[in-house]
Formats: sequence, structure tokens, C-alpha cells
Amino acid sequence: MSDERHLEGDAADELPEIGARLTRERPTPSASFRSVLGARLAALDPGYGHRPERLQAVVLAYLLAGALLILLGLLIADGVL
Repeated sequence: MSDERHLEGDAADELPEIGARLTRERPTPSASFRSVLGARLAALDPGYGHRPERLQAVVLAYLLAGALLILLGLLIADGVL
């Protein structure tokens, strides 16, 4: 699905200039704002901070257990077990 718009006349010629101006004049938050925002997010959502130790190992164990159960179900449905 494309977002093609057909512009006529001077409007099509002005697009690169408008894009360059928007990029150049884009406001960026100050460092103090970003610091306050980070502290607020960390206070509101404990999951925003550090992840538990061995998180990858726990996720891998759940994935392996799920795959084993699916394999077991396939073997039972196929009549092997």
C-alpha cells in the first residue's frame, strides 16, 4: 500500500526544500528533560530498568518446553506413541 500523492506546479518543487527545513529545525529535548523523563519512566514502570539475571535462560527453557510438548502432541496424533 503506497502513499502516493500527485502534486502539481510549484508544490512538487518545494517538497525537497520543506523536507530539508523540517530536518534542520526539528526540536530536540534538552538533556535535563531526557534525564527527568528517564527517571520518571523508571519510577512508574519497574520493567523499564534492568532485566532479571538469566532472563535469556528462562525464556529459552520455556521455548524448549513448549517445542517438546508440541513434538509430543504430534507424535501422539501420528500414532507413534
